[in-house]
Amino acid sequence: MKSNAQTPRSETLFDENWKFYKGDATGAETNTFDDRSWRVVDLPHDWSIEPLPNQSPGEVIGPFTRKSPGATATGYTLGGTAWYRKTFTLKAGSPYKQSLIRFDGVYMNCEVWVNGKLLATHPYGYTAFDVDISNAVKPNGQPNIIAVKVQNEGKTSRWYSGSGIYRHVWLVSKQPVHIEQDGVWVTTESLSADKARIKVSASLDNETGKNATVQLSVKLIGPDGKVVQIVKAPPMQVAGADKQITQYLNVSKPKAWSVEKPDLYTAEVEVFANGKVTDKSKATFGIRTIHFDASTGFTLNGKRVLLKGGCMHNDNGFLGSATIDRAEERRVELMKANGFNAIRTSHNPPSKQFLDACDRNGVLVIDEAFDMWERQKNAQDYHLYFKDWWQKDLQSLIYRDRNHPSVIFWSIGNEINERVDSLGLAIEKRLVAEVKRLDNTRPVTEAICSFYDHPNYKWESTIPAFAMLDVGGYNYMRSEYESDHKLHPERVMMGTESYPKDAFEYWMQVKKNPYVIGDFVWTAMDYFGETGLGNSRLSDEPGRGLLKQFPWFNGFCGDIDITGSKKPQMLYRDVLWENSMMEITVHAPIPEGKKEIVSQWGWPNEWQNWNWAGNEGKMMDVRVFSNYPLIRLELNGKVIGEQRSGEDTKLIAAFKVPYQPGVLKAIAIKDGKEVASKQLSTTGKPAKIKLIADRTNIKADRNDLSYVKIAITDAAGNIIPDADIPVKLSVAGDGEIAGSGSASPNDMESVNSPVCKTYRGQALAILRPLKNNKSGSIKLKAEAADLQTGELVVVVGRK
Repeated sequence: MKSNAQTPRSETLFDENWKFYKGDATGAETNTFDDRSWRVVDLPHDWSIEPLPNQSPGEVIGPFTRKSPGATATGYTLGGTAWYRKTFTLKAGSPYKQSLIRFDGVYMNCEVWVNGKLLATHPYGYTAFDVDISNAVKPNGQPNIIAVKVQNEGKTSRWYSGSGIYRHVWLVSKQPVHIEQDGVWVTTESLSADKARIKVSASLDNETGKNATVQLSVKLIGPDGKVVQIVKAPPMQVAGADKQITQYLNVSKPKAWSVEKPDLYTAEVEVFANGKVTDKSKATFGIRTIHFDASTGFTLNGKRVLLKGGCMHNDNGFLGSATIDRAEERRVELMKANGFNAIRTSHNPPSKQFLDACDRNGVLVIDEAFDMWERQKNAQDYHLYFKDWWQKDLQSLIYRDRNHPSVIFWSIGNEINERVDSLGLAIEKRLVAEVKRLDNTRPVTEAICSFYDHPNYKWESTIPAFAMLDVGGYNYMRSEYESDHKLHPERVMMGTESYPKDAFEYWMQVKKNPYVIGDFVWTAMDYFGETGLGNSRLSDEPGRGLLKQFPWFNGFCGDIDITGSKKPQMLYRDVLWENSMMEITVHAPIPEGKKEIVSQWGWPNEWQNWNWAGNEGKMMDVRVFSNYPLIRLELNGKVIGEQRSGEDTKLIAAFKVPYQPGVLKAIAIKDGKEVASKQLSTTGKPAKIKLIADRTNIKADRNDLSYVKIAITDAAGNIIPDADIPVKLSVAGDGEIAGSGSASPNDMESVNSPVCKTYRGQALAILRPLKNNKSGSIKLKAEAADLQTGELVVVVGRK
């Protein structure tokens, strides 16, 4: 090849064919190490979700063990130390002068070695980082070995983190004159219905050692895939690193990005050095403006938006923390489908794929950096590294995520121990200044809570901390909203965490007070770890602590369960947010002489269920959540009573109903007329297994998945809400079962097991195409004693 000038960068997924060993291995960083006995894995990979050896009932079940150092916090899973190794060869004749490996995320404390040379360490488990391998690789055409040591030892997290290279890895090759990683930044300078002004900036490096005449070309592509315009910046001299080139574009009749219509543009940037193309990069972005004000609230493109938010942890349920693209996308789709328009990434940076899905689906994001600063929450957590790494990790987060239109906040911390001490205020000042230096287009927030950790502190001591924030984040402190507003009328507030059972009170504050711009419930969806944080129990049940012990593994405080189905608190929120006008729930019978105790993050033990055999004649508590003024309740055609519903009743009409099987019907009455109804019916006996896929056509790609609901039904096809039945799962064809289980928070035996017991009539299987990139089909079979077998075929097509 005579010239390398026409060959811009190459970015190749580097996920396949890694050797893996769980445990430490002396000499594993060297090229001469014998790894032939190690197993082959593909990334993303989370070893903490894999079955443990020496299974023992009641002690070691699947990936869970009573001896977990994290115990309740991490859902009784194990971390530890492990090694990954991969052999790779750079193509002979390759024109590139620089090669690097990008790790999207490794949990945690990793070392990266290439051909026996230690090139990088990276302690934080949630930020992306690049390793320049240019000076460590052998001449093109010769094999190289990369070895990665990962150490998740001790108590590192307050929730399930997973372990390993759990996000994607990329091999990136570049010319000497190139755009820096994450070096393209697009911002909206102004926006009207007729015109938008866009700024495109690129950070360039020239590693030739000589001056180069460089020109930047920007091709703007609209949401319809058509080229809007092409603009070239004037040529300029570039020598050395981090040279900024900026170009402005005017867009006629722009399609603004919004929650309702998330239109996305793409800026394709080309670098010309001495007249030849040396690099290409692209950035997907949205044209939008954001504004925050105590008198007008939060406005997106000039329109007020109330943030219907939920906090979400990092894991993908039965897949662990593995960042499989479809799993990340599905979580976002579930939130949007259930009425959420905002997510707080608690308490760490999410994956790029998660934010891409938020961009596509019109979901707003609080992008959170840290759960702790210099003081620990656990002995081996990130506080050990914060002093030396916070600036690098913050820069990694902001540079990677700043083009996402979904991201509207940078959060610098959550419930920080030193939040109002002199140490904490000094750290906060540095963090805020650094965020503003890196991106001054978004507000900075922090989640501040009560002083449970400093009992002698007064709430007034938060004033200096809030004063440095653009928007104040309040965890569970709605009682302070109005009094703080009187003292600080300019302060913009939001509930960064709230209790599910207090949803009405929190949401009324948002509806009535523009200075309270939103509410984020803890949590939007169930997650592994913080076992049984959301629970209800009877007064004589053992275990009075905040969390539930083994075999609980699930936080169980989500509005959505771990399989993706609504829990009763989501039904209430549906009515509160007016996504539904009416819903019915029935409380499980409480034995005489006992009472129910519901945790702060829990919900009463009520469900959409009218199957209560053995309780005939007993009084049942029925609640109807309603936006209608009057509810009439009938059982088998007989009127039980009428109750008002409104803000004074928190949109709840409560009834006592003597149980009899049949049809329980709620009728909404407005202006004296029946305007709507909903009912619960007693089902027949279990007869069939029904399989329902979210998508019956998927790509022949390991990053695609089909989520299959397993439902126990009666002969008429009605799902039986009290059926807890073991189901045997098997798969054939061009796929595998990547994960399975039920929404039960304490059924460890069903997690990723060939036999999965349904919970309240349902379970979940996750199908994944094989690695063969072959089109074909996946056939799932679900069997149980005395039930008609369920079968489903998912078509697998070419990428």
